[in-house]
Amino acid sequence: MFNAWMQPPVMPRPDVEKLGVAHRRIPILSIGRNVYLDSRLMLRKLESLYPSRPRLGASGPDQAALERLLEVLTIDGGVFRNAMSVLPTNLPMLRDPAWFKDRSGYVGAPLSAEAMERNKPDAVNEVRRNMEFLETTLLADGRDWVLKTDGPSLADIEAVWLVHWLTGIPGALPKEYISAEKFPKVFAWIARFQKQISAAKKAAPKVETVSGDEAVKIVTSSPYNEPDGKVETSDALVAAAGLKAGEEVVVWPTDTGATHKDSGKLVSINGDEVVIEVSGEKGSVRVHAPRHGFRVEKLDSFKERRAPTKL
Repeated sequence: MFNAWMQPPVMPRPDVEKLGVAHRRIPILSIGRNVYLDSRLMLRKLESLYPSRPRLGASGPDQAALERLLEVLTIDGGVFRNAMSVLPTNLPMLRDPAWFKDRSGYVGAPLSAEAMERNKPDAVNEVRRNMEFLETTLLADGRDWVLKTDGPSLADIEAVWLVHWLTGIPGALPKEYISAEKFPKVFAWIARFQKQISAAKKAAPKVETVSGDEAVKIVTSSPYNEPDGKVETSDALVAAAGLKAGEEVVVWPTDTGATHKDSGKLVSINGDEVVIEVSGEKGSVRVHAPRHGFRVEKLDSFKERRAPTKL
């Protein structure tokens, strides 16, 4: 059983700030006083922390490799970065100047309806290429699911979530380039995935939505869900920067939302994950971020690097 804590689509998000968390991308996941950033890390954590639950992750090295490559394809392969530009500019939220101001801060560059229209042909082509890849390779033999499993696996989730979202937005994908007629296997797979989502929602217990203050109280009054890790001295960054447990560090994403940086005491770091302790209004929480796609730097070094140069 879990609680949902709904957030506004644009900044600010004062409820999240009450936890001492500056990270601007949502969703975030809290298990006890441990707060997890980035959906990719969240999925892996849910798999590893609850082994008694039915697994969605791959069962062998070959499948695990494909699962991870699909994760990289969607995010690092450019498909996600282009997705914003295929959104119809007549959507209600895109008529609000506040949305463009917020997303300009998110991507780190000026954003406008005109820029989206200008970028749309290239963006549509990136989505089309992704659809073509899925249609002609992974789904070409008519399988129901990417790993030939009985139901959707984590590999399916990594590959489908973006196209599932885009195909659900009327007018986002021009039918002359992307349609069920052009990519029948992909669209049938998306429909199967949606059917599984609907069935899972129907079978799941009712989710209680709590207020921001309630959520902060629940999180900060809970115990930590994971034991203390350690600072891996064999890690290249640890060795180069001389990082030590308890030092003040800064953690931030390198692609989008980079202007919102979290700072706190280093709890642990290895090649896959960094954990820092941050202080909020009601106490401290531990923030977990993946190493891939995030930077870690000593706070003193960061401040010195950002300070104006004296002539």
